[in-house]
Amino acid sequence: MNFTRWSARLPGTQRRAAARTDRTAAPPSTTAATTGAGGAVPAARAETTPAGAPAPGSPVPTLDGLSVHDILGQVPALVALVHGPDHRIAYVNAAYTALFGPRATGAPAREALPELAELGLLPLMDQVLRSGKPRTVKSRRVSADGTVNPAADTPTGTDPDPDTRPRHGYYTFTCSPIEIGTRDAAHGPDGTEATQPGVLLFAADVTDQVEAAERLRASERQQREAAVTLQRSLLPQELEQPDDLRVAATYQPGGKDAAVGGDWYDVITLGAGRTALVIGDVMGRGVRAAAVMGQLRTAVRAYARLDLPPHEVLQLLDGLATEIDPTQIATCVYAVHDPNEGRLVYASAGHLPILVRDPDGTVRRAAEPTGPPLGTGGWLHTSGTVPLGPGSSAVLYTDGLVERRDEDIYDGVEALERAFSGATGSPQVMCDRLIRALGVTADHDDDVAVLVLQHPARTGHDAELFHNAALELLGGVEAAPRARAFASGVLASWRFPTELRDLGVLAASELVANSLQHGTPPMRLRMRRTDRRLIIEVTDGDDHLPRRRRAEPADEAGRGISIVATIASSWGSRRTPGGGKAVWCEFALPAGHTS
Repeated sequence: MNFTRWSARLPGTQRRAAARTDRTAAPPSTTAATTGAGGAVPAARAETTPAGAPAPGSPVPTLDGLSVHDILGQVPALVALVHGPDHRIAYVNAAYTALFGPRATGAPAREALPELAELGLLPLMDQVLRSGKPRTVKSRRVSADGTVNPAADTPTGTDPDPDTRPRHGYYTFTCSPIEIGTRDAAHGPDGTEATQPGVLLFAADVTDQVEAAERLRASERQQREAAVTLQRSLLPQELEQPDDLRVAATYQPGGKDAAVGGDWYDVITLGAGRTALVIGDVMGRGVRAAAVMGQLRTAVRAYARLDLPPHEVLQLLDGLATEIDPTQIATCVYAVHDPNEGRLVYASAGHLPILVRDPDGTVRRAAEPTGPPLGTGGWLHTSGTVPLGPGSSAVLYTDGLVERRDEDIYDGVEALERAFSGATGSPQVMCDRLIRALGVTADHDDDVAVLVLQHPARTGHDAELFHNAALELLGGVEAAPRARAFASGVLASWRFPTELRDLGVLAASELVANSLQHGTPPMRLRMRRTDRRLIIEVTDGDDHLPRRRRAEPADEAGRGISIVATIASSWGSRRTPGGGKAVWCEFALPAGHTS
C-alpha cells in the first residue's frame, strides 16, 4: 500500500487527551491553527494575564495542525509504525534508523525488521492486533553486535560522531494498537477516511536504569559476601571435642537473595569433664549483625571461663548486648553438661527450646525460655534442667531451621521433633539429615545454625576407659589419710603408671587438705577417668573460691593450690548450684594409654 499522506488514530489516553484539547479550543473565528508542510502551529500572539492565563479573545493552540511525522521524528525514543497482519512498515523515526539502520516502508516486519524477531516482539505485536490492548516488555537487551551494524548503514559521505550515535543497551518496548489511515487515497463508501489496524512500537532507552540496578545488585552481593566471610570467620573453625560427648554443628547462610544474619554456635570445654554448649541468633542482617554476633560469641567464651551458672552468663551477656547496641537484640541458649549428673543445665534468652531424644526415640522439649532476648535489660534470668543420660541426644538450632512465612513457628518445631526422633548416625550426619528433612536448600531465605550433641552409651572395651569413684569425707584428722589411701587404691585399680599415680595421690591430698582447712561440711572427693584424662575434684559447703597466691618462705600454709597448679595439666574452681564450691584438677593421660 502506498501512502501519500497518512494519519494515526491513537486509542485510550491519547484520544481522550485530544478530545479534551478540542473541547477547550476557541471557536473557529478566533482560532488560528493552520497546517503547513511542516505541520507547525503558529504561536499565540495575544497577551496573557498576569496570572499566566490567555487573555480574553486570544487564540488557543490545538493539536489538529500537528504533523505526526514531525512529532515522532523528534522523539528520542525508538518509534516504528506497522500495519496489517504481517506488520508492514508504515514509518520508523530517526532514532530507530540511527540505531538499526534505514528501513523501507511497505515491507513486512519479519523481513525488514529482523531485530524485532530476535527480540521476540513479533508474537507480542500479534497479540496486540488481536486483543486491541497494549503490551509492554521490560529491559530487553539490544546487543552491540545486533542484526544491523549502525556503522555499516551510515549513509555514504557521512561519518557520525561516535559520542552522539545512539547507544546499544537496554530498552523497554511498548506495543500499542493504533488505526492507520490515508487522507488522499482510499476512502470508505460514506466518504470517511479508510483505516487499517496497526501497531505503534515505542522503545525507551532504560540502559542507565538497568546499569544502576545492576550496580546496586553488585554492591548488595559484595556486602553479602563480606557478611558471609565475616560470619564464617567468627564461627569456630573447629569444634572442641569433649571426652564424654560427641558434637557437630552446621551453619548455612541464606540464599543469594537473602541477607546474612547473625547466627552462631560454640562448644566450650569447662574442665572437670563439663562442657558448655551455646547457640544464638542476632536479630539483624548483614555485616553489622555478624559483627555483633562476633562480640557476643567472644564474650560467651570469656564468661564461660568463669564457670558461672548458665543464668549468670546470660545476665552478663544481656548487659553487654545493651552496651554494644541498644537497638540490637539477640536470642541465645547457654547449656552446661556434667557427665556425673546426666543432665543439661541451661538458660534461654528468648530462644527456641532445646530438643532431647531419649534412647527409646522419645523426643522432649526443654521448658520455655527462662528469660527475654538479650539486650532488653531489666530481667533476672533463671536456669532450668533437662535429662541427658547415656544414649541420649540433643539438638540446639536457630529459627531459620523451623520458621516459614506461611506457618506458625511451632509447627516447624513439631516437624523438627518428628525428624529428630527418626534421625540416626553421627552428629554430623544428623545435622545434615535434619536440614534436609526441614526442606532447607541453598536458596533458603534465612540463615540456619544447627548443633547436635550425643551422650553415647559406652559398652565393652570402650566402657573400661570411663570410670568414676567417690568418697564422702566426714572431716577430722583422719580425713586426709583416708583420702590418700582411697586415691592410691583407685588409681592402682585403674592401672595408671606409677608416676601418674603418685601425682594423682599428691593432688588429691592437697585438695582435701585445702577443703579441710578452709571449707565446711559436707565434703566429698570424686575421681573420674576418661580415655584422655584423669580428673580429681573435691567439693565442700563453703562458697569462697580459692586463689593461687605466692607463699613466703616462712609461711606454713598457702602452697596447696600452687602445688596442684604446678603438677596438673589444668585446675579450676566453681560454685555449685546448691551452695558451696568445687575445686578440681586434671592430668592428661600419656598417648596410647588405654588401660
